Amino acid sequence: MFFKRFRQPRPVTDAEYLSAYKATGDLDVLGTLYERYMELVYAVCFKYLRDEEESKDAVMHLFEQLITDLRKYEIQNFKSWLYSTARNHCLMHLRQRKMIAGEANEDAETETLPIPLTIWPEADRPDLETKLDQLNGCLQTLSEEQRTSITLFYLNQKTYADIAELTGYELKHVKSHLQNGRRNLKICMDKKHD
Repeated sequence: MFFKRFRQPRPVTDAEYLSAYKATGDLDVLGTLYERYMELVYAVCFKYLRDEEESKDAVMHLFEQLITDLRKYEIQNFKSWLYSTARNHCLMHLRQRKMIAGEANEDAETETLPIPLTIWPEADRPDLETKLDQLNGCLQTLSEEQRTSITLFYLNQKTYADIAELTGYELKHVKSHLQNGRRNLKICMDKKHD
């Protein structure tokens, strides 16, 4: 009874685990939370990667990514955030695999650089319909070249080379349109979030 008074309550909810991890940096706390969703993460990875070993590697890589990401971001719904993070990780992995297989020209290797796929801060995220309206509004503020490049790259999963071929833009201009478009989109979304 005496020791119970001084013992810290054990986390129960995802939010409590996240809070405890942020406060202490204790990897056991993070591991316990991640363990709840490892099967889900594996299933998502296997759905996209279609390879057992690659999916297992992705599960471990995602845990390593969480160690730093969870200390940087405020996350309201860990399960849905983790699902999105796993899906995005696999899509980027597939894009890298395409590049290695030679399906894009050698000049497009910069496409494999990590690109933040979320433009909303996790804290106080608006509902999906509001987000889509805001995103659509911000897309309309971009130049036609930026809007076209962003749409083809993110929504249609086209490579830099594909975009250059479809639009007639030079490859270096495609890279520039994407970089500037992402920056302008983030600025616009940040203003709408405030």
